[in-house]
Amino acid sequence: MRPVRLMKVFITRRIPPEGSAALARAADCEVEQWDSDEPIPREDLEHRMAGAHGLLCLLSDRIDKKLLDAAGANLKVISTMSVGVDHLALDEIKKRGIRVGYTPGVLTDATAELAVSLLLTTCRRLPEAIEEVKNGGWTSWKPLWMCGHGLSQSTVGIVGLGRIGQAIARRLKPFGVQRFLYTGRQPRPQEAAEFQAEFVSTPELAAESDFIVVACSLTPATRGLCNKDFFQWMKKTAVFINISRGEVVDQDDLYQALVSGQIAAAGLDVTTPEPLPTNHPLLTLKNCVILPHIGSATHRTRNIMSVLAADNLLAGLRGEPMPSELKL
Repeated sequence: MRPVRLMKVFITRRIPPEGSAALARAADCEVEQWDSDEPIPREDLEHRMAGAHGLLCLLSDRIDKKLLDAAGANLKVISTMSVGVDHLALDEIKKRGIRVGYTPGVLTDATAELAVSLLLTTCRRLPEAIEEVKNGGWTSWKPLWMCGHGLSQSTVGIVGLGRIGQAIARRLKPFGVQRFLYTGRQPRPQEAAEFQAEFVSTPELAAESDFIVVACSLTPATRGLCNKDFFQWMKKTAVFINISRGEVVDQDDLYQALVSGQIAAAGLDVTTPEPLPTNHPLLTLKNCVILPHIGSATHRTRNIMSVLAADNLLAGLRGEPMPSELKL
């Protein structure tokens, strides 16, 4: 009886335990892993990918032609533990007939919670307030001290009314938001009906909104969408939130808008690059709150993401339907 040939799988980082366990149970796979929370050096990744049949990667791993060449003809499946796929060279992957799995849906709630948290943190100036308590700036109650902007009776504009955009609107509605606007590739009347959201142009959304939440995918059309013109359209009292991808925003233009008082404040969970250098000008501003891309960072969500990524990988290797396959 001939021995069964194991399929080689490489995982680019430590992943949550439930996903690791799912792969460990796969008797038809030989699993190798970069055993660190930090990214694998590029040369090591190219070396260890040689001959691999499957790859489980993260959004911070750049999967380009050079890496695909290093992997060789055995590579049949790439499973990314993310909903975004802008780190994957999709045209090259499609050309080689490689299947791609991703993790949409499972991180919607966690990311929407984070978006609302970031919006409230930014508009009510919580980091500034905490710092005032610590440094002695809190001397007495003052009528105008540490005043921010509230959601009641406001207009909220959402750039991208997809799963996450809808989940954000659903959570903001009980705060007394008066009006929802949205923009995107096309109107989504069925999804918008729940919030009576109005489909408008990008300039109109920027000009009319008190709060803007960017929740779109990164595409050629959205890259650099939020630039100098966008910020000039906004109200001086408006608050800008980005939980999509850093490249959607021109950060130099955002800095100038914040410094000049063109807009009131900004909250970012995504930046360019990631991590953002500690000497970046945006980090000097009190009216800019920056988080380290933690939209999906709950224990439950990350475990679910890792299991789905593992299941996608195994199904693809076995020639079965993936739970969540990106159709190329």
